[in-house]
Amino acid sequence: MSEAQAQSAIAVTIAGSDSGGGAGIQADIKTFSALGVYGASVITALTAQNTLGVTGIHDVPADFITQQMEAVYSDLDVGATKIGMLSRPQAILAVAAGLDRHQVTNVVLDPVMVAASGDRLLVAEAIATLRAELLPRASIITPNLPEAAALLDEAMATNLEEVHAQAERLRALGAKAVLIKGGHSEGPESVDVLLDDEGFMEFRGPRIVTENTHGTGCTLSSAIAAGLAKGEGLRAAVQAAKHYLSRALARSDELHIGHGHGPVHHFHAWWS
Repeated sequence: MSEAQAQSAIAVTIAGSDSGGGAGIQADIKTFSALGVYGASVITALTAQNTLGVTGIHDVPADFITQQMEAVYSDLDVGATKIGMLSRPQAILAVAAGLDRHQVTNVVLDPVMVAASGDRLLVAEAIATLRAELLPRASIITPNLPEAAALLDEAMATNLEEVHAQAERLRALGAKAVLIKGGHSEGPESVDVLLDDEGFMEFRGPRIVTENTHGTGCTLSSAIAAGLAKGEGLRAAVQAAKHYLSRALARSDELHIGHGHGPVHHFHAWWS
């Protein structure tokens, strides 16, 4: 193996496919590519989806999820793994077993429950399995405000004090770090709250007004994974991912895709 090959950063996305191309594994691989990381994938579900909503979900059988993980992790030198849509308990259990079998590190868990269109992507009975099996295996989890509340079976936080408290309770469930995203809050400023071994860190920025929000959660979590795959520390990876997503959102209105919530501009630095 040449020196150049040995230094290639590789990240894997374990997630659902978005036929409209704005979220899921499509958003993840676009993000990996934009940030200079080679992307591989394990597909957990196929969705019939566009900017207007989700019209169908076809779950990949758990044993085939296992086969994909075996193929990827037995061959590729994976630096980080992003986990997204896992709609059923069987899929969650298969992924958890694969992570253990291959001693996977740098796991970014985005607990996808609802699409930007409002369509549910996770059956209710899978939440407890996700909480028990994947939170303890995650280097960082990246729920938005409604997802954090659902994981804790609580009401959604309405102020920063409540966000901090929920982050502490989520970390107590086993996640090494928690990033609660503030995109669903009110006001001109969006605040994401990170809790890790060093304590709390807040990421503040002006709220970007755009209808093109499809795939924002996928993009942020895969950008964090890309940073970890390149050897960045967790806080540096989160900071860089936040900057990348902010630029992708700010430039998203340059794209004219579909008739609903369009995608963020993953290649804003490359397309004129």
